[in-house]
Amino acid sequence: MTVRSEPAGVPPPLSLIEALRADGPVILCGHARPDGDSIGSVMAMAAALRALGRPVRTICSDPAPAAFHVFPGMEALEITRDVDATGATVVVMESGALSRTGITGLERAPVVVNIDHHLGNSGYGTVNWFDETAAACVEMVGEAIDALGVPWSTAIATYLYLGLLTDTGGFRHSHISARSFDLARRSVIAGADPVAIGQVAFDSFSLARVRLIGALLHGMQLDADGRLAVLTLTPEVHVTAGSTPDETEGIINMPFTAQEIRAVCLLRSDEPGLTRVSLRSKGTVDVRSVAQQFGGGGHFNASGFTTTDDLDVVRAALLPLMRAAIQ
Repeated sequence: MTVRSEPAGVPPPLSLIEALRADGPVILCGHARPDGDSIGSVMAMAAALRALGRPVRTICSDPAPAAFHVFPGMEALEITRDVDATGATVVVMESGALSRTGITGLERAPVVVNIDHHLGNSGYGTVNWFDETAAACVEMVGEAIDALGVPWSTAIATYLYLGLLTDTGGFRHSHISARSFDLARRSVIAGADPVAIGQVAFDSFSLARVRLIGALLHGMQLDADGRLAVLTLTPEVHVTAGSTPDETEGIINMPFTAQEIRAVCLLRSDEPGLTRVSLRSKGTVDVRSVAQQFGGGGHFNASGFTTTDDLDVVRAALLPLMRAAIQ
């Protein structure tokens, strides 16, 4: 792996710091079906704003992965699909569009702060801070906390490290830079336990998830001369494994343990009326351009999209584009 030099980055604008320092209640949220970076960003920022004395609510449309509940303050995370944001400052992190949160009512807030690192962010906020050079949203959150003048507590450091570790795939993805390792260093100095966090993030799953991995890999199809792995997740697979849709985080990366695999597609129809597609790749295989053709987006090596089209229809349209991207 080649680690990128320190990227120039985009510093937090003054308007963002002013919005975070202003009086009144704050509502913090990330994207639906939260991962480590979404949860880490929300909870680290919440701890920082509480240190400044602001009344804070942390909300999400879906539960966090069960293993994350050992981390401090997770009991305060509210699960809701609708919120009355009237009179509050809403801070949305790790979401390219307000709809990506899965929560209605956020648009009623007088101030919406949008913090994200995904290319294709729609700029929906009253205040927008976008930095594609960040390997994870928590890199931006750490910088915002510094700009607020809040020292990193053990809780803040733990959530920053969690977000960084998970969104870089254990420090394996292409967006990693010296900036990433500096955040990791500072987090550990501030009290984050890298061994314990790593075990929670990667080694604390249910037996049902292990069976789910086995079922998906057993049904895995190879394409593009063995360089493309296609995983299909249907309700029937969940029934066989005894798993739920909340136990799928990170599964798409499993085929990459075979060095021949250059890209992976995970097609899932485990939600009524929707087909969700996640795309991952190694090296120079651009899956973001593929996702964009279906109205999605993300990063060069990690993207996705959601459609109401049938899974088989999506597969037929997707695979030729993935073959072209690999070639």
